[in-house]
Amino acid sequence: MSLSNSELKKLYYFLRLPRNIEQKMLLLLRQGKLSKWFSGIGQEAIAVGASFALNKDDYILPMHRNLGVFTTRELDLEKLFSQLMGKDGGYTKGRDRTFHFGDMNKKIVGMISHLAAMLPVANGLALSFKINNKKNIALSFVGDGSTSEGDFHEALNLAAVWELPVIFLVENNGYGLSTPNEQQFKCKNLVDKANGYGIIGDIVDGNDVLDVYEKIKKFSDIIRTKPQPVLIEAKTFRIRGHEEASGVKYVPKKLIQKWEKEDPLLKFEKKLIQKKVITKKRILELNNTINNNIDTIINSVIKKNNPASNESNELNDVFLNTSFKKIDTKSNEKVELRFVDSIKDSLYLKMKNDKKVILFGQDIAEYGGVFKVTEGFLKEFGKQRVRNTPIIESGAIGAAFGMSLEGFKPIVELQFADFVSNGFNQIINNLAKTYYRWGKSVNVTLRLPTGAGIGGGPFHSQSNESTFFHIPGIKIVYPSNPYDAKGLLLSAIDDPNPVMFFEHKALYRSSKSFIPKDEYNIELGKLKILKSGTDLTIVTYGLAVEWILEYSKNSDYSLEIIDLRTLIPLDKNGIFDSVKRTNRVLILHEDNLTGGIGAEVSSLISENCFEYLDAPVIRLASIDTPIPFTADIEQNIYFPKSKIDKTINSLINY
Repeated sequence: MSLSNSELKKLYYFLRLPRNIEQKMLLLLRQGKLSKWFSGIGQEAIAVGASFALNKDDYILPMHRNLGVFTTRELDLEKLFSQLMGKDGGYTKGRDRTFHFGDMNKKIVGMISHLAAMLPVANGLALSFKINNKKNIALSFVGDGSTSEGDFHEALNLAAVWELPVIFLVENNGYGLSTPNEQQFKCKNLVDKANGYGIIGDIVDGNDVLDVYEKIKKFSDIIRTKPQPVLIEAKTFRIRGHEEASGVKYVPKKLIQKWEKEDPLLKFEKKLIQKKVITKKRILELNNTINNNIDTIINSVIKKNNPASNESNELNDVFLNTSFKKIDTKSNEKVELRFVDSIKDSLYLKMKNDKKVILFGQDIAEYGGVFKVTEGFLKEFGKQRVRNTPIIESGAIGAAFGMSLEGFKPIVELQFADFVSNGFNQIINNLAKTYYRWGKSVNVTLRLPTGAGIGGGPFHSQSNESTFFHIPGIKIVYPSNPYDAKGLLLSAIDDPNPVMFFEHKALYRSSKSFIPKDEYNIELGKLKILKSGTDLTIVTYGLAVEWILEYSKNSDYSLEIIDLRTLIPLDKNGIFDSVKRTNRVLILHEDNLTGGIGAEVSSLISENCFEYLDAPVIRLASIDTPIPFTADIEQNIYFPKSKIDKTINSLINY
């Protein structure tokens, strides 16, 4: 044994503690005082041994059955029990359950229910250490069934390519819920997958806390000095059901009986007694002391109230609110730039002035990106800050999330907005919900070249902003001109919340204007009145702004044209003020009509300005089909441009 007797006793305490807590929680579950429980009985050695082996400032990303991580990291038990029992004073204010939370002081990043999703996050944390020349590592738990998920493969591949100091620890307990391993994968051992990614792999006895400790300690020491990922498979078994309600009827009794003999707590006790490190009497005394302490805390927590809140509190915790700090240009010098160049200029200035800004994306380094936005950046800022990724989306977005936890401001370029669907889970369940759930804000900016009008067809032309408009926790920005693009992007990068920044490809090289040469920013959530009028309010954004501005040049009507610029947060009052002045409104956007953002804006106007309306609120948008490839069909049938004149005439003459 490489540990001293005092360290072995401490390790035994940490192994005993989660077992005793869990036995109490199972009793509370039967009494109806606990809503749900995922049992880790029989596999505590993995969580405890791994946590004990790591440094306190290494990150751990645990899963359902890793109570031992939280107790070994010595979280305050009253706060932990309040969380587990859904009482006031927990980590999530009653917004999420059991172990779906993090504690940045203890370097724990909590899980979400979508399995394997935290592995890419571990990569981002590991990359942060590597860039900052820290000797820390990240360790992420994953179950055997989760190794089939896409995030598992994306994370291992990215970690291998980037040579990140991260340990992926697979708890192989024989079943993915009720599906046995032989129906989950064909390889003999899950660690065999390491060979496919060119990384180190090893197997540990997941029921031997010393084996777990020694292997984790060995590999963590190696990768601190020579960063590289490691895949470790811990062989164990789940004695109880996936969660208590599911039971274990699907498991052969002989198999359970076999593994009960491998109980990690009893095995370690036997070893310590044989080595005369501890006595049976001391084990009994320690057990009683732990139980008495647990009972005292539980009895206190039971008396607590359930978390209380109100609508205002809930809504205010969707985003981290910060006051906008206006950046004024240092000089009056202006330069004429195309839309695409304004994006490039904004990124360049921010990269130059803020070392925390990091760029990820496919082909963004030597190639400069498919739209050449980052051309020349590699030479200027280096490979640490301008990073090509493999062809992945979810893995890159998850890694960006991890980097943001360490104070970086990562920007991920999605090659086309269409491909964001591959990163859907990371966006809506990790980026969007983390601050609301456990109070950690996520500064990630996603750049999305979007929209039709370039003959890109169904997979390179989609306007998918409305897909995310429905998800609380994401800000959505959609500029229509070079000036706004530069100022809004600078604000998006500095915003402590996740921002999806849509850039219309058809505007990249067709729209240009004179804009300030220096840095400046524009507050998110503020619309812009492009043209004042009295006959009709036209609410629009993106490419549709160009359509309506062109139409207005030859119109005899007094049109008030509003560019939303930011879709979330939406400038509702700005819209209402305009409608009250003109009494008529047309909502125009490129995205498909049904379920588009225009529907929500229309509803808001009807609910808040009904008495001011002299005509129905009308929406005008593209037809409800995928985007066609052929230019004639795209421009004259799919787009609503040809219907603008008729619709406006009808509205004004209603």
